Amino acid sequence: MVNPVNGSTTGTTGTTSTSKATDAMTAQSANFDTFLRMLTTQLQNQDPLNPMEGSDFAVQLATFSGVEQQAQTNKLLEQMLTQSGGSLGQLAEWIGKEVRTTEPVWFGDKPLTLDVHPDSRADSVTLVTLNESGKEVLREEIGPGEGQIDWLGRDEYGEKLADGRYSFVIESNRAGEVISEDPVGAYVRVAEAEVGSRGVELIFEGGGSALASQIEALRQAN
Repeated sequence: MVNPVNGSTTGTTGTTSTSKATDAMTAQSANFDTFLRMLTTQLQNQDPLNPMEGSDFAVQLATFSGVEQQAQTNKLLEQMLTQSGGSLGQLAEWIGKEVRTTEPVWFGDKPLTLDVHPDSRADSVTLVTLNESGKEVLREEIGPGEGQIDWLGRDEYGEKLADGRYSFVIESNRAGEVISEDPVGAYVRVAEAEVGSRGVELIFEGGGSALASQIEALRQAN
């Protein structure tokens, strides 16, 4: 497993791409300022007895609007590059990989991989399954050991739970008493990655999301 927060690095390629993008944005901004000055000068110095044709002026205004929109787009792109650690290409590295999260994840036809770490003092352990609303839907007694397990999503009658998003909690018990309750990480595939006001957000297959800073582990999809 690779911790994406501590394990990721920024190579020379990412730095070079950022530098090129920044240079392009600076040039675009300069072109925008030059165009604005030219248009203003033209309006100030045109012959009042022979003003610019309305159609020509409309064309210039449309060009002005297009240049302005491009400048705003480049400004937004620069912000995204900064927030995503210097390269939008880094976001693509998340797509298709599996991350471990304690947020609700989609359960359908395939088992989920859970990372279970009960209290070392426990003599019995209960895995509690919660639906997307946080309501308990299943309790299962599992061994006191730790590690990854495949969760099949079967109730006490062996029937599969309904497709949906679930989260998990581990209850560690000793001498019949609960000594700790801890969230359980589950692996889910990343479908999208986008930059928002809070940072890089990962969108999971089947819905749900989490910030990249909240992800516990990253691995290649099985």
